[in-house]
Amino acid sequence: MAFMIAVSLNFFLPRLIPGNPVRVLISQLAEGGVQSDALARIYDNYMREFGLDQPVYIQFFRYFTGLFKGDLGTSFMLYPGKVADLIKEALPWTVALQVPTILIGWIVGNVIGAVCAYKGGRFDAVVFTSALAISNVPYYCLAIILLYGLAVHNPIFPVGGGYSFGSFPDLSWSFLGDALYHYTLPFLSMIVVAIGGQAIGMREMALYELTTDYVQYSKALGLRDQKVVRYVFRNAMLPQITGLAISFGMMMGGALVTESVFSYPGIGSLLFTAIRQTDYPLIQGCTLIITVAVLLANFLVDIAYGFIDPRIRAAQLGER
Repeated sequence: MAFMIAVSLNFFLPRLIPGNPVRVLISQLAEGGVQSDALARIYDNYMREFGLDQPVYIQFFRYFTGLFKGDLGTSFMLYPGKVADLIKEALPWTVALQVPTILIGWIVGNVIGAVCAYKGGRFDAVVFTSALAISNVPYYCLAIILLYGLAVHNPIFPVGGGYSFGSFPDLSWSFLGDALYHYTLPFLSMIVVAIGGQAIGMREMALYELTTDYVQYSKALGLRDQKVVRYVFRNAMLPQITGLAISFGMMMGGALVTESVFSYPGIGSLLFTAIRQTDYPLIQGCTLIITVAVLLANFLVDIAYGFIDPRIRAAQLGER
């Protein structure tokens, strides 16, 4: 049911954007000096080609039936490029940027947050203040700072792109090294903020768990600190796992601004371009990927909870 609602919104919401995408195409042709009668014929042909001359409900039916065939339509602005092919080209770049960022940020941030909660004192005060300041820096702001400081003012890294101009993507060591060189600044701009946010969340949850009754009772029974701490951090991890799943679900669109700042060839840049040019099929394709990822992440986190929390596992077994 949630998927059906998401698919419907995925179709109708882009059409609320003001403007007609075909008129945008025609205006670009007009700047090239094309005659007005030719523009009128081109306009009519494009409207028929993209199905925009049909009622909205017919467009929706075609869109819905096309999904089951794996057909996401044809891009308006990159005609005759297929949306599925464009997403297939951009998806590996976003996954390569986001997955290491999310995993490393989650692991390092949670370790730092747990140590802060356990140690306390001056260490906690310094690290918590730093993490709080870092986590409140917007991705795009840090991206612009790094871009100016390490690419423009001090040209250590390239100013943008996923690889050098003129290179052809392949699995050679020279290309991978070049891609990693372009990868560094986008990765740094995201990983720093991710670590700060995860550290704060873990610290707060661990501090809460340390004050609960079961911790006091365990200490009164004489249990070793290591064992008590293991239970504390295991319980504190549950909300963090939810956050991890949501991060994976949102990773397709989460780097939209960062990818745009660095002209990184991922889903974020593709979606930004599609929105700017009112490319309905391309917007629908990108947001559909995000929708499916979020729904899948929520499903997987429910399964993961059963393995991590014995109470949830017992409840699931009881329902059977």
